[in-house]
Amino acid sequence: MPSLFQTSNRSWLRSAVLLLTLVVTGTVLAAWKYASIRRADAAAASQPEPMASITSAVAQQRLYRPTATAIGTVLALNSITLRNELAGTVHEVMLTPGRVVEAGTVLVALDVSVEEADLEAQTAQADLAATTLARLERLRQAQAASEEEVEQARAARDVATAQIARTRAIIARKTIRAPFRARVGLADVHPGQFLNEGTELTTLQGVDAAANVDFTVAQDVASALRPGEPVAVYAAEDEHPIEARIVAVDARIDPLTRNALVRARIERRAPAPGASVRVEVPVAPATSMVAIPVSALRKGPG
Repeated sequence: MPSLFQTSNRSWLRSAVLLLTLVVTGTVLAAWKYASIRRADAAAASQPEPMASITSAVAQQRLYRPTATAIGTVLALNSITLRNELAGTVHEVMLTPGRVVEAGTVLVALDVSVEEADLEAQTAQADLAATTLARLERLRQAQAASEEEVEQARAARDVATAQIARTRAIIARKTIRAPFRARVGLADVHPGQFLNEGTELTTLQGVDAAANVDFTVAQDVASALRPGEPVAVYAAEDEHPIEARIVAVDARIDPLTRNALVRARIERRAPAPGASVRVEVPVAPATSMVAIPVSALRKGPG
């Protein structure tokens, strides 16, 4: 049997081998790490010094006028909902959506056959009344007719003439025309359709280069606005403003919102009627200030 001394020697030997292995492994790892750091330092040292990009700008004195932003709606200078004044059956329709029509163009014609027949009868009656009046006036000069008979004949002629004028007015009112140069909107009117009085036929939007913009501002801002003052109008995502000028400020303040309605006029390049636009409204007099680029500003802590 092995002695206790031999067993102790073997244990010490194993411990020594294990310790030596750990020392060698640690030394190798330390050397590898040191070499990696030296290589990284050498690579960093070989890189050129980074250069900062600098843009210079000159601060200048400029006029600055604070503004408020409002949302406005574009309105055509002339815009109506077309309706018929008199009831009747549609005879002819010339409502082409999107078509530009001139003032006086016939858009819808109602059937006027009854009125035209009445007009012929009334014209004949008026001719007879005029002939009767002329004959009685000659007889009156010959003392063969009384003044009363002449007056009655003259009244009959005047009544016949008035009936003709009335029938012609009805015919004209049943012929619906464009009151101004405009673009025709959507319509749902067909020949043979019976229309009650006041039936909506279509919409007409003026095609002028100019347009109005209506928007609301707070009462304190409205009190400082005057007709003729410029405002900037922005359509959709367009960054370029459209020049407009205030034409009127409503005399009434809305009691619920405490806002006032303002109307501005765009003389050219107006967006389509009904479009939503952004309006920059001046709220104070212009003052001279130093202007610097926005990118030069840095917000402080807090």
